[in-house]
Amino acid sequence: MIDRKLENTIMENLKYFSIVTITGPRQSGKTTLIRNMFPELPYFSLENPDTKDMAMKDPVSFLSQSNTGMILDEVKNTPVLLSYLQGITDENPKRKYILSGSSQFSLQSSITQSLAGRTAVLELLPLSLQELSDANINTCDADKMMYSGFYPSIHADINIPRLFYPAYVRTYLERDVRNLLKVNDLYQFQTFLRLCAGRVGSLFNASELSNEVGVAVNTIRGWLSVLQASYIVFMLHPYFENTRKRLTKTPKIYFYDTGLACYLMGIDEEQKLQSDRMRGHLFENMVIADIMKRHTNDGRDTGFMFYRDSNGNEIDLLVPEGTGIEAYEIKSSATYNSSFETGFSNLPEQLNARITRRTVIYNGTQERHNAPIEVLRYTSLKK
Repeated sequence: MIDRKLENTIMENLKYFSIVTITGPRQSGKTTLIRNMFPELPYFSLENPDTKDMAMKDPVSFLSQSNTGMILDEVKNTPVLLSYLQGITDENPKRKYILSGSSQFSLQSSITQSLAGRTAVLELLPLSLQELSDANINTCDADKMMYSGFYPSIHADINIPRLFYPAYVRTYLERDVRNLLKVNDLYQFQTFLRLCAGRVGSLFNASELSNEVGVAVNTIRGWLSVLQASYIVFMLHPYFENTRKRLTKTPKIYFYDTGLACYLMGIDEEQKLQSDRMRGHLFENMVIADIMKRHTNDGRDTGFMFYRDSNGNEIDLLVPEGTGIEAYEIKSSATYNSSFETGFSNLPEQLNARITRRTVIYNGTQERHNAPIEVLRYTSLKK
């Protein structure tokens, strides 16, 4: 088993909460992690019809089966349990309940109604580059990393990308997500998924997608919301000092996992990545997703942004850290060029004054440390 960085954050939160909720995409390793961390706690999957029926019929008896607590997997299927958990943990604060779920919005909604302030909510995303490196898995081949993606079963040699991603799309995206959205035309939804993948690292234009897919703009926005809730895609909003303006301007779209994006783009072997027009965007996606994993593994918020002005000046990633902002420019080239630093010279004064770190991340091996603009290989980013 590959050790997960989130483990320390889970244990830290259990010092202060009787309930810890872990969300994240399907197959990211949530069940494996919590069952290995808490072998003493009884495990119940609420996707099992018999278990779900038992829990629904008598919630109090179900939750009181163990004096030490329990693991409740996919608890979103029985939200009624959350109402009873509040009283049980108040009366028995030493009991520990570990909840998990793969739907961000539905689980969060249930928690907000029943367990607000009583549970820590953490995210387990697919494997990070650091987790793979710590497991002595070579991460230095960028094309292989982008194509393979970061789901644990692939790196544990349980599955291979060529088989894993088609099954993932069929069993989760086309079943769970499609059913949730009540999509009637599967072809239209498949087209939407592939068009989203083809826009990785680009501005998300709902009207443009509406025309290409042949559905209403509101339908596109609804589909996008569910993909976000299911940990398939995430959005980066542009930087503006005015927060309201930031949220109303056009965001960029990224996938939580580049392997899934590659499959949806029709990239069926890693050798094709070298000449694919989307290689730079996928590399950028991989790096941004990896920085996001470092934050979620530490239990930190991810209010990531990008910068772009009307003259085309751009910084790929802005990461708020305390009162400052870290700025990252990301390039897929293996050869360093001083032009990579240009974006840092054209920032507005107000933003420039807040930046505490300027870093170019690229695919080469030469690095520069302790400089106003540091240069790092994508495998070297430690924070």
